[in-house]
Amino acid sequence: MALENGSLILADLTAKVKDTGQIIDTTRKEDAEKAGNADPTRTYEPRLIAVGEGWVLKGLDEALQKAEPHQTIDVELTPDKAFGVRDPNKVSRIPIRKFGEKASELEIGGEVEVDNRVGIVRSLESGRAIVDFNNKYAGKTLLYNVDIKEKLESRDGQIEALIHRRMPVEKGKIKFESVGEEEVKITIPSDYFLTEGLQIIKRGISTDLFKYIKPLSEVVFIEEYENPANKKNTEEEQAQKTAEPSSASQTSETTAAATEEKSPPAAVETKSTT
Repeated sequence: MALENGSLILADLTAKVKDTGQIIDTTRKEDAEKAGNADPTRTYEPRLIAVGEGWVLKGLDEALQKAEPHQTIDVELTPDKAFGVRDPNKVSRIPIRKFGEKASELEIGGEVEVDNRVGIVRSLESGRAIVDFNNKYAGKTLLYNVDIKEKLESRDGQIEALIHRRMPVEKGKIKFESVGEEEVKITIPSDYFLTEGLQIIKRGISTDLFKYIKPLSEVVFIEEYENPANKKNTEEEQAQKTAEPSSASQTSETTAAATEEKSPPAAVETKSTT
């Protein structure tokens, strides 16, 4: 059965420019290595896609709506279904002096930002930079190979994938639980409290959950702060056991005393509601 609009799927994909074979996007480590641009800091894994929701290029979205779970498809996207045709009106001649101190860094093929727009320097001539503000792949036909690994059916599987989409950290680091059908509690570990844009990420997660998880009326984010003394006590206990093995009764007493001194982690909750 073909995938319905709004279906959440996990898919491996590789996209190439048809004319050159250049890989411009991939979730497969082996393809990135073949292209010579594998990122050692990135985790290569299937991508979450909401079918028909504009999470991928228009032509690919249309193809996915005709595909089935566990199917592998090859799709050719013409420019109008990919990054659009090139628009000559998006090519500008800009005085080099406008770039100020960065003028000396201009180079053909380099990216520059002008008035909050990112463009590519096509040429430098007579004190002016010819900057192309078209998408770098505008006018290109693309080839996609997509392996639909799974259609997510379970509520927990969908929730986990939607959280991971916004916070792509090691699975299991961020825990969640459903309280009935209308509330989801998400616990963020202290390691990620200083993540840049965390509040925006949390808003994005709650927006996705409200849209794709039904019924749902409340998303609660829990930030746990552990008492540093707890860690210190645990380290001292381990050091004592290693250095001076004690009798069973002494060990029991030490453990009990340390337990009394420990405080449970403090939790801070923030809520998003529909």
